[in-house]
Amino acid sequence: MVNRSGRVDVALPAVVLLLVVLAEVATGRQQVVLGLSVMAPLVAATSLSRQATVAYAATTFVVATLLGLYSQQYTAESVVAQSIRLLAVVLAGFLAVATCERRLRNEAHTARLSAEAAATRAAVRTSETLQRALLGSPPRVPGMETAARYLPGEQGAQVGGDWYDAFPLPDGRMMLVIGDVAGHDAPAAATMAQTRGMVRALAGSGHSSPAALLTALDAVLEQMGLDTLVTVAVATVDVRGDGATAPLCWSNAGHLPPVLVRADGTADLLERTPERLLGAGRASAPRTEHEVELHRGDSVLFYTDGLVERRGMTLDDGTAWLLRALSRVGQEQLDRVCDGLLGALGSRGDDDIALLAVRLPR
Repeated sequence: MVNRSGRVDVALPAVVLLLVVLAEVATGRQQVVLGLSVMAPLVAATSLSRQATVAYAATTFVVATLLGLYSQQYTAESVVAQSIRLLAVVLAGFLAVATCERRLRNEAHTARLSAEAAATRAAVRTSETLQRALLGSPPRVPGMETAARYLPGEQGAQVGGDWYDAFPLPDGRMMLVIGDVAGHDAPAAATMAQTRGMVRALAGSGHSSPAALLTALDAVLEQMGLDTLVTVAVATVDVRGDGATAPLCWSNAGHLPPVLVRADGTADLLERTPERLLGAGRASAPRTEHEVELHRGDSVLFYTDGLVERRGMTLDDGTAWLLRALSRVGQEQLDRVCDGLLGALGSRGDDDIALLAVRLPR
């Protein structure tokens, strides 16, 4: 189909020129239609190359000259009119060439933009695939309902440093983690992967309380000499047994406070005195941890700042919006809660968003 269309484009100017010649011959020497020959290079300019358009412009001038001889238009009485016709043919040829060059530039520009857009889309897909591969499979917490989401921001093909995690500790408790490495580039993603891996390694080697783990992580990051800003909130939840409650213990290294949604629909920030970011200050400085009892039907949402820091929205406004939204929908299935929060934002913001939600079943 494409080849056939190309052959038609090549042949069409020649057909136009042939029809003009036939019309000139058919109407007789007294009827001058040779001026219509200017259509040939103009038609060529719409689909053919610059060289082909120039060739048709030159051919049209030759044909118009010969038709003028055939029509006996070079007499003293008509030589001026015929010269004007030939000048018009020449000008039409130049116009056709200029039009062709403009078309070719526009086509090249469009092709370049299309190629860049395709490359960007491919890079975005690759980056998102890489980011999700670094995050791993959606975490599952035995004995609790769980949901997790990751939404990249409007940062083109860049990857980011947001992450979530949940894994069992040697004693049977579950550890929940949400974190954010500053930046939207490959170094941020690499630091995220390193930090995520170190959290798991330290937790498995005996640093099983949130405060102890963050203190050990401070020391490791100080030894590595990382100067990247990292925030993280770490929690443990003990769902062993069939009790009506489960203790949630957490420590927060400069991260946004989790939200506790009670079974009756009330939503509150698990907000305590802010503590330093990871790697900031003295690694030996103690960290604190806090505890709250989860009752049947209670949920906890861990999130990164992209959820509450948006264009035209202060952090306080974003946090107030989140609490209101969770008060309305916090009792729905956790997948719906996460999807509803992301959907309510309307569009991707500048920053990535990571969500981790857990609920103690009724």
